[in-house]
Amino acid sequence: MSEPTGAARRRGPFQVGDQVQLTDPKGRHYTFTLEAGKNFHTHKGSFPHDELIGAPEGTVVRTTGNVAYLALRPLLPDYVLSMPRGAAVVYPKDAGQILAMADIFPGARVVEAGVGSGSLSMFLLRAIGDQGMLHSYERRADFAEIAAQNVERYFGAPHPAWRLTVGDLQDNLSDTEVDRVILDMLAPWECLEPVSKALVPGGILCAYVATTTQLARTVECIREHGTFNEPSAWETMVRTWHVEGLAVRPDHRMIGHTGFLLTARRLADGVEPPMRRRRPAKGAYGEDYVGWGTAKDTGAADASGGGRSASGGQDAPSGDA
Repeated sequence: MSEPTGAARRRGPFQVGDQVQLTDPKGRHYTFTLEAGKNFHTHKGSFPHDELIGAPEGTVVRTTGNVAYLALRPLLPDYVLSMPRGAAVVYPKDAGQILAMADIFPGARVVEAGVGSGSLSMFLLRAIGDQGMLHSYERRADFAEIAAQNVERYFGAPHPAWRLTVGDLQDNLSDTEVDRVILDMLAPWECLEPVSKALVPGGILCAYVATTTQLARTVECIREHGTFNEPSAWETMVRTWHVEGLAVRPDHRMIGHTGFLLTARRLADGVEPPMRRRRPAKGAYGEDYVGWGTAKDTGAADASGGGRSASGGQDAPSGDA
């Protein structure tokens, strides 16, 4: 039985063409591709690539300036933060939540809209494996080209489970019997009808949006559509800790808000969602509430759908990005 795509590049001695991540004594990372006969240069000296070719991961190399660097293959979270970008990436903290809460499983048939630079596509492809299917839609050809290059560079070859289409999801979606749909765009509510038709009963819709206005409109439109159960919405924040002897405390910086996530499950055809018993907050639907899609609605009214990424306007977190 052949190895899954990209697995051979994740183990064994370093080989020509492998990505290498160096860590200096201050914890800074430097990523490069191994090439025979080349040298790696820093302001602290240099060393030949040949010194690493054939060596095991976890090797320490020293530059001509006698500075030690730890050499390891970059993990996927490291890779997506250092790879070339068109749009901003979906960060590992959100990608991990999507894989878990959208229940991405080996062999799943997944549709993704808003490819950006290909970060989430790589996480999804690793989760579904060679026997799954990921059909990604991106409205911008330049973003799609960068994403394709990043994905192929990471896996070492085109991934057999991946198909990339340039165009808007709502205009081009032809997939049926889809298990999961992931929407990373400005106006996911515009895609609810084609997404509902594509998903199998019990399938999961997962949306990633940047603002509270987008979140509110997406949730209300899912409720009004009537083919999904009650959506769940949340955000995650990551704070690292400093551990040095008795000095154990949270770091002074953290990865805070990057976006909101929400999930909803497709109901069986002809089934009405059960009535919510939770009482809304006082004033949530007061006299000033006109609903989405009315003449008075101004929330994200000019937002367009398709493959435009909701993460395109986010700032990179501190670190290697």
